[in-house]
This record gives sequence, structure tokens and C-alpha cells, in this order.
Amino acid sequence: MSIKDTLINRISAAMQAAGIPDDCSPMLALSGKPQFGDYQANGAMGAAKRMKTNPRELAQLIIDNLNLEGIAEKLEIAGPGFINITLAAKYLAESLGQDANPRAANPQTVVVDYSSPNLAKEMHVGHLRSTIIGDALARVLEFQGHTVHRQNHMGDWGTQFGMLIAELELHLGEGEQADLALNDLELFYQQSKKHFDADPEFADKARAYVVKLQSGDAHCRKLWQKFIDVSVAHNIDIYKQLNVGLREQHIAAESSYNDDLDNVLNELVAQGLAVDSEGAKVVFLDELADKNGDPSPMIVQKSGGGFLYATSDLACLRYRVGQLKANRILYFIDARQSLHMKQVFITGRKANFVPADVSLEHHAFGTMMGADGKPFKTRSGGTIKLADLLIEAVERAEVLVSEKNPDLATSEVKEIARKVGIGAIKYADLSKTRTNDYIFDWDAMLSFEGNTSPYLQYAYTRIRSIFRKAGIETENFSAPIDLRQPQEKTLALKLLQFNDVLEQVAADCYPHSLCTYLYELASAFMSFYEQCPVLKDGVDSATQQSRLQLCALSAATLAQGLDLLGIEVMEKM
Repeated sequence: MSIKDTLINRISAAMQAAGIPDDCSPMLALSGKPQFGDYQANGAMGAAKRMKTNPRELAQLIIDNLNLEGIAEKLEIAGPGFINITLAAKYLAESLGQDANPRAANPQTVVVDYSSPNLAKEMHVGHLRSTIIGDALARVLEFQGHTVHRQNHMGDWGTQFGMLIAELELHLGEGEQADLALNDLELFYQQSKKHFDADPEFADKARAYVVKLQSGDAHCRKLWQKFIDVSVAHNIDIYKQLNVGLREQHIAAESSYNDDLDNVLNELVAQGLAVDSEGAKVVFLDELADKNGDPSPMIVQKSGGGFLYATSDLACLRYRVGQLKANRILYFIDARQSLHMKQVFITGRKANFVPADVSLEHHAFGTMMGADGKPFKTRSGGTIKLADLLIEAVERAEVLVSEKNPDLATSEVKEIARKVGIGAIKYADLSKTRTNDYIFDWDAMLSFEGNTSPYLQYAYTRIRSIFRKAGIETENFSAPIDLRQPQEKTLALKLLQFNDVLEQVAADCYPHSLCTYLYELASAFMSFYEQCPVLKDGVDSATQQSRLQLCALSAATLAQGLDLLGIEVMEKM
């Protein structure tokens, strides 16, 4: 049990013994300042208001019934009724010596829907947030012991693919090989769109190919598959560069649900949820009515018979509940899709595709912005390919690493630069509150100071250098901990908060909380290292061993935390 859970249980028991209603919370929080102890229990004020009594007197009554022997060295009442708790150094030291157990008390089967690029084009910077936020959550949930199904709902179906098939047919008709024709996916898409807009005959053929494709036409399927294979290979390469866990086996594209779309529609019609409207089949949702009381329409079949994203998303829900047996389904999708996701979730519930005990969660995110406050683009205003962004990140990092360590071999510089550059891109995004837009800034994200990936990576390498200097392997190192200095205690307390932070991230899906924690941990370590000598002359053996153990735990926690964010560490920097 974590320190936080232990305190909550003990304080709750004390509140009940004091005659406070069971549903009153201890309101436990970390203290903002050292003079207020390590934790604060603020529940006395709320309980006193409800019971119409004096909050300080009630706080004292809680303390009188509170058993924290061996856990806290000091309890005091502050302000209107805050209970400040200062933990005992011995208790913290002993807690660090216990095996940490990050496993969830009630493991679930969780589906994580993320990345989901449109295969019609190359991945661009707009795909970054979904990809890395979703991957971080998948890693955290797996680490906690949940069964995680990664689902990459790639867009590989619909009108645009009729257009692309027609364009590919033109190129192949001219004797060009498919892999050469599709060498630049973005350019290929632009060419096909130009033909579609300018040539009515080409446009008619493209529309006809959509119908043929959805009907299983062999010729269309063959051309479509050529395009899909090239596009998927490109995306998998990007995932590997990003150190993201998505692979071919996680692809559950739109097309995979094609055979179930008629079934979904028929069930919606049979239940009276989908009705005829101007030749289309539409679900009208009173739950999302506008200010005039008009229900929100969700088209599930167009007048021409074609299906839409909503239909495949409903089929997708059925699969995830029925086949994957999900208890919880997380969608990491742009905030602009909020209405669409609400429509799908409500319809899925009403149609009984999703039981009430299955959690459906849309975790929206903001936009990566340029310095001008507009969505991040090239100087000419074009879309930035994600592959190009990653190349530039590594190149910029290589310059910085070479300047910082001119004696490193070229191969070492390149490997370190890859980890620093990719880590910087990812951390700059993950460290921002998910729902907010943020400004993309090369200088800020590649800085070795402040809340950045390079700073955390450097903190890790600094600890590793301590052990190299001492000639000790951290993997086999273990020593008793004795916390005598304030900086030692601060570091110990921060280390013990790791699992609490992971629980928070798993619950609310805000990975910036983990980033903030790792930065605070690295800062606490740096303060400890400056004030508490480890290898200097005059440090007795027991103290040195204790401090080395704190160093080892700090390195392990930093490495583990960064790994959960999909960021690599290195021995030298």
C-alpha cells in the first residue's frame, strides 16, 4: 500500500471514530511548502461546515483518534483546520526498502485507440499528439498490469481511395511501378486531387471505383492493396523512429469492419434508431439537441447507399466489446471530433452495442501551434511531414551533442542525438496539458535546462557516471537507507510518489502529470547531490552506501518513467 493510501485509510478511520459521517473525505493532498509538513489533510473544514461545528476543534478531535505511530513524526493544526503531517524519516527509509508494487488492484481489459492516420497521405505533425499520448497511456496501463489492446483505426476506406485507385491506374498504365509511383505519398495525393477536381471523367471513374471497392471488385482491391501496403510501411517506419509500440498486428483499419456495416445499419433500423431522411438513414439524437431543441443528426448511410465514419465506428465498438471484451475503451482523438464521438457513444449505448458497465472515453487534445499562434506549418504554409520533423530534430540534437561532447566518436554522437532529438519532440508535447494548444519551439524543447527531455536524460547520465566513478553496477547494488538531511528526505518522499502518479495518469489520461513528476524528481536529485556528498572524502561508509542507494533508486525511477513516455535514456551524454 502506498503512503498516500495508508494515510487516507488511517485518517478516514480517525474521522469515523470522531463521529464524522462516512462519506466525508479526508481531502489529503501534498503540502505545497516544507513548513506545512509533507501532506495536508483538509477534510475537517468540509465536515465541520456540514456538522455545524468548529473546524479547528474537529481537526483536533481527528488527531486525537489518529494512529500514525511509526509513520508521522509530527502532526499540527494550521489555519482554519488544516492538519499538517510530517512523516518520519525512518518510515520513509523503510518504505523505500520495500518492493514497489505498481500493479492495479482490479486489472481490466483496456482498448486504446490512437494514432489512426489517414492512409491516403503521409503522416504529418497533426498525427503526433494522438500517436504519442495514446502510446504513453498504453505503456502506463500495461505497466500496471492491465490487459491492453492497442488499436490503430487507420483510415483506408471511402471516397478518397476511389480517387487514389484511379490515379494509380493511370501511372501503372504508363508503365510505372507501383512503389515508384507512390514514392511520395503526399505528392501522389495532390496529383490525384488535382485530376479529380479538373477532370469530370476522372472524377466519375473515381466515384465508381469507390462503389466497386466496397463491393469487393478484384481489380480495385488489387490496386487499393498496393497503395495500402506502401502507406502502412511508411507509417510503421515512423512509429519505429518515434519509439512507439504500434506495429502491423495493431492495425484495425476502417476496411476491417466493412462486412459488419449492413448488420449495424439493419439493427439501428430495426430498433427505430435510424430513420429515413431525404433518402439517407439518419440517427437523430435528442441528447445532443441544439439551443432550439433540434436533435443532432448522425448519418449512418448516404442516399446513394454508401456508409460513413459513424457506421464503421459503431461496428468498431461492437467488435471491441464483443470480441476484445473491453472494460474500458479510450479514444485519443483531436478535440474537433468531440461531437462525432458523443454521437457514436450515445448511439452505441442506445443500440445496446455497449453495456452500461463499459467505460467509453474520448480523451481529446489541442493543437501544435507555430510561433505565430496558428497551426504549425512550413514557412510556405504547407503541411509538415512527420518524417521531416523527426529528421530535423535529430540533426539539431546532433549539433548540440557535438558541441557539448566534442571528444565523442561520431557513432556515439549520432546515437545520442537520435535519443535526444526524438525524446525532445515527444516530451515537449507530453509535458503540456493534453487539452491545451501549445507553441512548438525548437530552442525550448532541446534545452538542457528546465522541464525538458534533455534535462531528464542528462540527470540520468549524471547518476550513471557516479556509479562508473565508484566502480559499482547499479543492477546489483543494494544498501540500507538512513535519511538524515532534509534533501535526502525530500528525495525519498518524491521517489515514493511514483506509483501514485501512475495511478493518476491511468485514471485521467493526462501524461503531463508524469512529466511534471519526473522533472520534480530530477530537481530533487540535483538538490540532494549538491548538498549531500556521495563519493567525496570524509563521507563515512554507511552514509555513502545510503546515498548511493538513493542514487540508484533515482536512476531506476527516471529510466522507468521516461520509458513509460516512450523516451530512451543513455549512459553518456
